[in-house]
Amino acid sequence: LCASPNRAASMLEISKSFARDLMAKHEIPGRVAYRTFDSLDGLDDFLKKMNGEVAVKPVGLTGGKGVKISGEHLKDDDEIRSYCKEILEKSIGGSGFVIEEKLVGEEFTLQAFSDGENVYPLPAVQDHKRAYEGDTGPNTGGMGSYSQADHLLPFLTNEEYLRSVDIVKSTVEAMRKEGCPYKGVIYGQFMLTRSGPKVVEFNARFGDPEAMNVLPLLDGNYVEICTGIARGKVPANEVKFKDLATVCKYVVPKGYGVKSIANEPLHVDEEAISKTGAKIYYAAVDKRDDGLYTTTSRSLGVVGMANTIEEAERRAEMALEYVKGTIFMRHDIGKRASIERKVAHMERVRRG
Repeated sequence: LCASPNRAASMLEISKSFARDLMAKHEIPGRVAYRTFDSLDGLDDFLKKMNGEVAVKPVGLTGGKGVKISGEHLKDDDEIRSYCKEILEKSIGGSGFVIEEKLVGEEFTLQAFSDGENVYPLPAVQDHKRAYEGDTGPNTGGMGSYSQADHLLPFLTNEEYLRSVDIVKSTVEAMRKEGCPYKGVIYGQFMLTRSGPKVVEFNARFGDPEAMNVLPLLDGNYVEICTGIARGKVPANEVKFKDLATVCKYVVPKGYGVKSIANEPLHVDEEAISKTGAKIYYAAVDKRDDGLYTTTSRSLGVVGMANTIEEAERRAEMALEYVKGTIFMRHDIGKRASIERKVAHMERVRRG
């Protein structure tokens, strides 16, 4: 038995162009204007059509670090052309790239279990891709994330959440119609825009760090759910979640996102962390005879759970006091000021 999508279904993540073409063919809501290129031919005309407001994405996989946005990573059309040329010359993410309309709003993640026909959504989560506090610095695999006790987010309404669920359901239905039913965890990365949720990308797996927010809340039998995925019938009564908020904060080696300082001792007091009520999840660490050492990637995540985001964040911070080394982490994730800033931003977006 296998509770994961096969290669044909995994094309949703493997190929950006496959996912966009599927949404266009089946007229799935939440799609964006886009064009796929395997050369620079026609690039200037499309950039002009989009007024230079675009996202540039290698067609294939790049570990979550290949996307560059105009006005953020690329300051003008010349830099956009230069990056597109680099993608082709260095075969970044395979061959080719996708130019998409730039989305403005707040990003969030919706994950779900799918048995090929039915979709069972999980609580919404907001990840933080930028390396530094205030959502600045280079993109990373994710520095931390949070979820709310009602399974929504401070800036996300129930209606908007349900629209996102419908997009994921429509995508799974489209895959079934294409002859490659999607069985497994499906991850939808969304941008909540003025006109509602838009798809940033799909992944054929749990999100990292978002899995650390939702799986500790699962109040059903995970083995039974996975068995149901593999057999084509998830037991709906097992897909239930505790009404708790979570805050996850990643501990990473100094320099992560640019040039990590690796092979440094990492001291973790697991017993003290347990007493805070937080959970710890190891990621990329090197276990040697004399202890743990950092690698070039993220080291570990701590997750606080409580009735409110504020209390969950406090527990995560308490846990971080017991992790020492040549490391850093974003302390602003889940804090009131950070969340209020995101809510205010979404209010401005809705007003236009």
